[in-house]
Amino acid sequence: MIGELIDGPFWYFSLVVFCIGVLFRLISILRAGLKPDLAVPRSGGSTGALRNLFSRFIPRRDVATRGRLTFVAGYLFHIGLFALLFFARPHVDFIAERITGFSWPALPYWAFIISAEIAFIGLLLLWLHRLLHPVTRLLSNADDYIGTGLVFLVMLTGCLALAQAFEPLRLLHLFLAELLLIYFPFSSLMHAFTFVFSRSYSGAVMGRKGVNA
Repeated sequence: MIGELIDGPFWYFSLVVFCIGVLFRLISILRAGLKPDLAVPRSGGSTGALRNLFSRFIPRRDVATRGRLTFVAGYLFHIGLFALLFFARPHVDFIAERITGFSWPALPYWAFIISAEIAFIGLLLLWLHRLLHPVTRLLSNADDYIGTGLVFLVMLTGCLALAQAFEPLRLLHLFLAELLLIYFPFSSLMHAFTFVFSRSYSGAVMGRKGVNA
């Protein structure tokens, strides 16, 4: 009974909440509009927006030197998680069966293991830095820890369920993933989408002022 609920109605409910929640947050940002800039533009805002959007993937040298740990750990986690989410064989099959209707080449088993290790290392380093560094500890709130904890548990149960020999583990992994989908739009995890807006906006503002952001 519980398994059928997790595999069926609760999955679709969590997916609907995720999609509607994300769309609502993004539409709210777009509807907020931009404050009128009465200054005479010195350059085009679109160029500054694009430049800032992509250049921020590589931090400035002084920032990278002081925050080398978070820079490396952040890339380890995000690259590893991206590979697991979209190229792990169970996920490719699941997405093809329930969402897209088509699949794509999946990672071989050894690449899956490496991606999982990279993601775990990056996430744990970021988590420890948040807990131990005096500044990030003060800046962190319950949302940061709940989101990190959910992501960690989803990844952990996913790795444990990889053998597909113990059905309750697969259901636990799916249930936690569904909880994460529901929590996602209402948390700071939304930065996965909103970073495009924030970077583009600040880049456009600076670009109009002739500042190379």
